[in-house]
Amino acid sequence: MADKKLKVTLVRSTIGAVPKNKKIIESMGLRKIGKTVEIPDNDASRGQIRLVAPYLKVEEV
Repeated sequence: MADKKLKVTLVRSTIGAVPKNKKIIESMGLRKIGKTVEIPDNDASRGQIRLVAPYLKVEEV
C-alpha cells in the first residue's frame, strides 16, 4: 500500500486567529498565504486539519 499524502494550501491570513491555531498552521510548515506543503495522510494530520479547516484548502495526492 502506497503512502498517501495530502496537499495543504494556506488560503486565509492567520492575523486574527487564536494563538493555538497559529501554532498548528506554522507547525505544518505554512507561513504565507498561497504556500503549499505535502503532509502524510494519517489521523494526527487529519485532526490538525480539522481544527484549522477555515484557513486551508486540502487535496488528496
